[in-house]
Amino acid sequence: MTEPNTRIKIRPAVESDIPTITAIYNDAVRTTVAVWNDEVVDEDNRLAWLRSYQQPSTRAIVAEQDGEVLGYATYGEFRHYDGFRHTVENSIYVDGTRRAGGVGTALLQALVADAREAGKHVMVAAIEGGNTASLKLHAKIGFQECGTVRQVGTKFDRWLDMTLMQIIL
Repeated sequence: MTEPNTRIKIRPAVESDIPTITAIYNDAVRTTVAVWNDEVVDEDNRLAWLRSYQQPSTRAIVAEQDGEVLGYATYGEFRHYDGFRHTVENSIYVDGTRRAGGVGTALLQALVADAREAGKHVMVAAIEGGNTASLKLHAKIGFQECGTVRQVGTKFDRWLDMTLMQIIL
């Protein structure tokens, strides 16, 4: 577990981060309901993904400590309609051995600050309803729960609820 401290550096994600980002993502696919995909991906997939977050109105960042990437986070388009252009949705993934040590907090605070600076109005989080760690993390930063959509996803042979949270920037 990473100890909370100021040595966590937040920076833009770059191509050399792809092996670690891929490993963190695939661990989440295999062992959690944080991502509702069933198949692991290769580094080419994550490289294309990173490039999609290097466009205007999107961000991909990593948390790094002593040269080691501990987690990553993004924000991007919430919906593909013009009326949603001021709203973004976030995702945060932390290495399974580094959770509960301030990494997620540092990433989310950086995303919120960046979105504010970029002129966004709302950030949304769609969180699996039983993911209390993510729900608490978002609430700590100021997100408010705005509803739960019941049994809209499935993984590991069970139905999953999606809790929506938002922060007005």
